[in-house]
This record gives sequence, C-alpha cells and structure tokens, in this order.
Amino acid sequence: MEISTSQNGNSVIWFLKDRGFNDRTIHDMFKRCKRLQGVEKDRAADNWAYLKSIGILERKLPNVVSKCPKILTLGLNEKLVPMVECLATLGTKPYEVASAITRFPPILSHSVEEKLCPLLAFFQALGVPEKQLGRMILLNPRLISYSIESKLTETVDFLTSLGLAREGMIGKVLVKHPFIMGYSVDNRLRPTSEFLKSVGLKELDLQVVAVKFPEVLCRDVNKILRPNFTFLKRCGFADGQIAALVAAYPPILIKSIKNSLEPRIKFLVEVMGRQIDEVADYPDFFRHGLKKRLELRHRLLKQRNIYCSLSEMLDCNAKKFLIKFGLFA
Repeated sequence: MEISTSQNGNSVIWFLKDRGFNDRTIHDMFKRCKRLQGVEKDRAADNWAYLKSIGILERKLPNVVSKCPKILTLGLNEKLVPMVECLATLGTKPYEVASAITRFPPILSHSVEEKLCPLLAFFQALGVPEKQLGRMILLNPRLISYSIESKLTETVDFLTSLGLAREGMIGKVLVKHPFIMGYSVDNRLRPTSEFLKSVGLKELDLQVVAVKFPEVLCRDVNKILRPNFTFLKRCGFADGQIAALVAAYPPILIKSIKNSLEPRIKFLVEVMGRQIDEVADYPDFFRHGLKKRLELRHRLLKQRNIYCSLSEMLDCNAKKFLIKFGLFA
C-alpha cells in the first residue's frame, strides 16, 4: 500500500521512512493512531531521540514505536519525561525502565497521576512491600493498563475466596507472580482451582499453591494440568498418591512431561531400580536436577554399593552428601 509523501516538508511520513518503516506498517500505525498523521516531525524526532537516550536500543525502537505509535505524538516534557522519571524511582538497575518500556510501550501513554499512582496505592493496600512495588510494575508493565475497579479487584476477590484473607497474603502472591493479574478469573484462574480441588487438594493446599507457586494457577487445565495428571496415572500412581504429590510439590502439574517428568521417572525405575511408591513418599524428588544431582549421586553411591532412601540421598547439599556417605577422595 503506497502512502503519498507529497505533503508539507514537516510530514512525519518522511521521518518514519527514514527510520525503516515500510508503507504497510506506516498505514497500520496511522490507522491505530489518528493523531500520528498530524504530528510535527520535530516532535516525533525529539521523542525518538529521548527514547534512545534512556537506554532503548536503536534496533528495537521501530518495534517499540510500531506497538504504540502514540508515543511519537505525546508531549515530551508533559508526558514522557514524568513517566520515565517516576518509573526510574521504582527500579534498582539502570536497564529496568528501558526493558519495561520495550516489552510494553503503551506504559508511556498512561498518566502518572491518574494511573500509576493509584495502581501503586492499590498494591500497597494489599500488603505489597514498598521496595517490591517497582519490581512488580517493571516486571509486568502491562499492569498499568488494567482497570483497578473491574479487572484487578476481581482477581483480588478470587484470591480472597481461596482463603487468602490474612493481611499481606495477597500481596505475597502478587510479588511472587505479578502476571497472575493478567489472567481471566472465569476462563483461567477459577477453572484451574476447581481442577486442583478435583485432584484432591484441600483449601489449605490451594492456599499454599497460590502463595508459593501462583504460576500453577495460571496454567491451562486442558493443555497442561490434565495431561500431566494423566501421565502420572499412566506411570502407576494412585489418585491419592497424585494428590499428595501435587500438594507437596504443585509444579509437578506444569513441568514438561517430555523434558522433566518422563526422564526422571525412567531414570528412577530403569536405572536406579526403584519403585514409584518411593517418589510418592518423597515428592521433592521432582525438584532435583537429573544430571547434576540424581545421576551423579546415584553413580557415586552405586560405586560403593551404598543403598539409602531418596530423601537421604537428595536432602542435603553436595558437601554434606559426600561427608554423610564417606565419599571424600
């Protein structure tokens, strides 16, 4: 689609083409941001230069601007600088603000007073420590685009329904996994919690999942959780054993079957010569690295004809392991 450049010499089209944008992309940007066509080239150039000056890589700038063309139309000192400076006070590392903007450019189009400040106050009221507020926003800058009244409050109400009513509990969940706020309660979080209940988890177990492994609540039941449950059943675990495994180590339901669960089970049975019942008694088996811990320690013990339980073998660091079994050279 050819865009005419026979407009006045101040046309932003020339500016965009000089920076590598093709006609199709420019047309799409104009369609999504009507104000872009009328913006002065000098303003666009100043904003572009400012974004570069705060650490956004020049090769990434076209992608940033194409995601949010409005950035080039905003007042530099009225809008961009105040937001960047406010975000800078939340960060601890120089690159964090540039990284957040690169991942979610629309953060710059929001108001400090109308969006960012109320958002920070909302999270503080939930018990998020002040020093963690910045980490949350910069890790998941999309948070600023969510409505406090409709979206964020709905997620908080859901977490409260799980029994996380004690002061600061929900704040811990959000610090651990701020991306949970982006998921639909009805389409993702509630179905996942209902599935976990159907597997055998009790209310206290669900609270542990939410606080320690909130990412589990965010996974799709039919694409991830149910296939993992089916795999464990196929391995020979009884329903009660699976419930115990999930309660003790919830990530077992989101680990890759091919790259994590299957190789560990295969190593346990075929190489170590153990029964899967031993894993049911020691769910932390799935926490440990296959190469660096399981295979290495099994080989060392086998060389000395030493037999022990999985917990005795794995529940210690490398030095204590060597001392415990007298394996120092």
